[in-house]
Amino acid sequence: MLSTSKALMVQGTTSDAGKSVIVAGLCRVLSRQGVKVAPFKPQNMALNSAVTQDGGEIGRAQAFQAFACGIEPTVHMNPILLKPSADSAAQVIVQGKAVDAMNTIGFQSYKAFAMTPVLESFEKLTTEYDCVLIEGAGSPAEVNLRENDIANMGFAEEADVPVIIVADIDRGGVFAHLVGTLDCLSQSERDRVVGFVINRFRGDVSLLEPGLDWLEEKTGKPVLGVVPYLQGLMLDAEDAIDTKQENIDLGKTVLNVAVPVLPRISNHTDFDALRAHPQVNLQYVAPGKPIPSCDLIVVPGSKSVISDLTSLREFGWDKQIQKHLRYGGKVVGICGGYQMLGKHISDPSGLEGPQLEVEGLGYLDAVTVIEKEKVLTQKLGELHLNGKVSQVTGYEIHMGVTASKGVTPVICEEGDDGLINSDNNIFGTYWHGLFDQPEALKLILEWAGLYDAKGIDLLKEKQRSLDVLADTLEEYLDLDLLFPNPAEN
Repeated sequence: MLSTSKALMVQGTTSDAGKSVIVAGLCRVLSRQGVKVAPFKPQNMALNSAVTQDGGEIGRAQAFQAFACGIEPTVHMNPILLKPSADSAAQVIVQGKAVDAMNTIGFQSYKAFAMTPVLESFEKLTTEYDCVLIEGAGSPAEVNLRENDIANMGFAEEADVPVIIVADIDRGGVFAHLVGTLDCLSQSERDRVVGFVINRFRGDVSLLEPGLDWLEEKTGKPVLGVVPYLQGLMLDAEDAIDTKQENIDLGKTVLNVAVPVLPRISNHTDFDALRAHPQVNLQYVAPGKPIPSCDLIVVPGSKSVISDLTSLREFGWDKQIQKHLRYGGKVVGICGGYQMLGKHISDPSGLEGPQLEVEGLGYLDAVTVIEKEKVLTQKLGELHLNGKVSQVTGYEIHMGVTASKGVTPVICEEGDDGLINSDNNIFGTYWHGLFDQPEALKLILEWAGLYDAKGIDLLKEKQRSLDVLADTLEEYLDLDLLFPNPAEN
């Protein structure tokens, strides 16, 4: 069994350096060794979120890291979550609950008070677990954000935890990134950096060794490992959309699915099961680009529904959806996408932006009012399509209350959800995660026209991916340096 210190923080030279993945992999490594471990991210900015069992909201990456640990996620694993609603505004969620919408300057002031709940949550985790693996946000070298920092070195100093710094060599400039990041830190911050991890390396590592020697001599810090570029893994993305499809079998019948990428798209991990399915050709449509010819269009969730519906029309997607339906295609709306498919959306308090109302696309007999109280629930029920029924689980994250008339596709003890039209070619639902269950996914794909659809077990694929990731970290990282045994010191 590995012996661990109480906590370790993983920071990065840049956003998307691989912090989330490294933390998830280390969570699985320690969990397999019998260590009671939990993830923690003081502050996260992401539109991919998850619902905890106690009805709170945290970043999806932390929920996935908890999954890697084999434990249920709690709100204390991500005490501050920022959900951007515009370029300079975000909803602030503290220990699972939305407290306010703040602009950038307002949050800079708020950070002075945010350290208290952050430390409360961290202390709770450290009392319940043997080890807490902490993920930083962005980069500690962002000197403009250093005042009252709760995301990187400000937290590390306050909590007195060791830090490793991860850099993505696939981006290029890895040595400059690492040396430059270290130079931006204060002396006390540099002292708590215990080493570097170089991520996403392709090729012969012997060609890199002279650079590694130079880096260690230059900084006095060890390189804890060089992690190879991994492909074919199904891991929840923190925020950026992963468009890679490596399992598609073009020799079989394929269903073409298009997802328009709204400016404030949320919870795009809904579509990971489609991306992993060998019979699905999933295409994300960039803003302003035409929707390609396809069998199914999925209108995704949105953090700013009225604004994104306005953008959808500006991109011409409303007319393209209309043409798609005219030619026999199917449409699904998830959460905000469901609201858009209705007749009208109003936001009387201006909670999501300055525009207070908009006409919907009008395909479903539903009217939505955006309200301050956010719905956060995990769900269990049945999906009804084409006269068939499948057990389904999901979760709801939305601020809209929808009044609707018609047939609902999802039925559960707490009440029905969503609508399906009389032509049976459009349905909407508030439930995220509908595609994640093999039988429910098979039923949806058959409804959309893939008559020989196979099921795919996304949960099993994620477990496999985490084990491959953990195996890789065990092979390529110096875990004895990373988690030293106190008895040997």
